Amino acid sequence: MLMTASDYRDSLRAYRPRVFVNGQAIGSVADEPLLAAGIDAVGITYDLAHRPDHLPIMTARQGTSGRTVNRMLHINETSADLLSKLEAVRLVCKISGCAQRYLTHDALNGIFQATKRTDVSHGTDYSERFLNYLHEVQDRDLTLGVAMTDAKGDRAKRPGQQANPDVYVHIKERRPDGIVIRGTKAIVTGAPYMHEFLVMPCRTHTKEDAEFAVCCAVPVDAPGVTIVARPAGRPGEAAAKFSAKYGQSTGVVIFDDVFVPHDRVFLAGEYEEGGFITTSYATHHRHSCIGARAGFGDLLIGAGALMVEANGLDPDRHGHIRDAMVELITITEGFYACGVAASVYCTKDPAGSVMPDAVFSNIGKLLLATKIYDMHRLAHYVSGGMVVALPGPDEDHNPLTQASLTSVLGGRADIPMEQRMEVSRLIEDLTVSHQAGWYSVISLHGGGSPEAMKREIWRNYPIMEKVELVENLLDQGVLEEGRRVSKQPGRCCATGCEVPNPHDGATGPKNAGREAAE
Repeated sequence: MLMTASDYRDSLRAYRPRVFVNGQAIGSVADEPLLAAGIDAVGITYDLAHRPDHLPIMTARQGTSGRTVNRMLHINETSADLLSKLEAVRLVCKISGCAQRYLTHDALNGIFQATKRTDVSHGTDYSERFLNYLHEVQDRDLTLGVAMTDAKGDRAKRPGQQANPDVYVHIKERRPDGIVIRGTKAIVTGAPYMHEFLVMPCRTHTKEDAEFAVCCAVPVDAPGVTIVARPAGRPGEAAAKFSAKYGQSTGVVIFDDVFVPHDRVFLAGEYEEGGFITTSYATHHRHSCIGARAGFGDLLIGAGALMVEANGLDPDRHGHIRDAMVELITITEGFYACGVAASVYCTKDPAGSVMPDAVFSNIGKLLLATKIYDMHRLAHYVSGGMVVALPGPDEDHNPLTQASLTSVLGGRADIPMEQRMEVSRLIEDLTVSHQAGWYSVISLHGGGSPEAMKREIWRNYPIMEKVELVENLLDQGVLEEGRRVSKQPGRCCATGCEVPNPHDGATGPKNAGREAAE
């Protein structure tokens, strides 16, 4: 069943998670104003799946079941699937700012690959368990939170070396019917309004840390789960033209001796595969992040163009404005092109799914992570300085100031002052509000730090192919026994240039030159 946004909100009422926001216990997540913007943002992924014009990218046929499912729950089988997912995430994010639900997609695809790999290596039945779980999630059209990033404690120490082991989620007890987990996940997107959590390892592990290599599914209201979250967006703020409607909550999730039955356990101590889950998820997620921030770029490009127009400027005549807009477009479409390339050059996984190209995925994510601040700068440049002294929205209805502000804060005569103010406030909300700064941080660190992406680029880039390319160019004329003949001046033979022996029959400069050429 494909739910609507209304269905999704109603479905949350069937859960009773233990949630705290701003120090207050939340009785009903579905009815909490501080979380409404996050629920509305996720709801976009549900409603678009019912729009005939968006069905090709917002839904897909699941190959393992033959059923039509929401794109955010689909296991990718082809390059076209990856392209559709990329477009779907961009579409949702240009409306909501951040789709959030695409993390569900990324985790499901990573675990799908990892469970098959683990079964082959260890003779387990994780892939069968996960496939059953996957079909249940798809049939119920759930949204899953990714509980991956551990609190970590002292970063210089491995999980098993921590003074407090609960800074990492780990297996505390093994029972005949399941496991008991304990620990803390520090950054969980949309935590309060998820249906379940997918607990995943966030790093590679050694044999000594095997109990920390755990992957499982846990309902948000399972006994022992506590969620401490921030509000979604900027609820109740009149100046929040965008983030009062759509936002994102994140939470710290504490697992206090939570029991997980075996059918919801997908990794339990196989530490080698724990690292694979981490990197597999990261590649899928970074690929999705490209689409997400391209959608955000669409918002900045559109707002910037409207502001330029309202200010009375013409990019065709004002080259500096045109150049700034072109740079903003280049950044956005540049990293999005990496996402397209990652989709086209995907590889088939032994599990039967496809993996976006790791190099292009990580390059695209690295670009957006570091260029997000340039995107803000360019939006500020083309919009002018009005954002700095922008009167609050209450002044729009202040009889003592409204007339004066209307007469002096307008731009083009044919564009009302109110419209110019609305666009200015939108740019303020997207680029300089506390919410905007927060989005910048998650752009930088979400899905791993820039250092993690650089490592993946270096680890996966075919450096040796480039080395062989240059060696082949240098090796033209290699002797049969494999000795390299350099063509550099003064190094025209294996031992360097030699004066011809007059007794070998090669006489005169002409023959000497021929010998050098040979």
